[in-house]
Amino acid sequence: MKHKLLPLSETMHYILLALREPLHGYAAMQKIEEMSNGTVVLAAGTLYGAIENLNKHGWIEPVGHSGRRKIYSITSEGSAILKMEQERLLHIVSLYEGSEAIEEV
Repeated sequence: MKHKLLPLSETMHYILLALREPLHGYAAMQKIEEMSNGTVVLAAGTLYGAIENLNKHGWIEPVGHSGRRKIYSITSEGSAILKMEQERLLHIVSLYEGSEAIEEV
């Protein structure tokens, strides 16, 4: 199953990982910043554009509202994509582990 959004960008990865629990956009932004130890700080436009894209592809879906805010959650298809990406990344990491330590230049 090859998809034009694969491999996932770092942003897409973090959004899908964050939405394993139902969250609205602002809460997802906070969760992503926390998960990445402050290294990934998404602008609202970036986040909402990505959410729109992921929703269009059926990888996340709106599951309710909190006031005016839409709450999104990952779908089973989105979870399957994350699992594929996890396996791909674990394979890449295993290649590092299989060779001598990478020396700093």
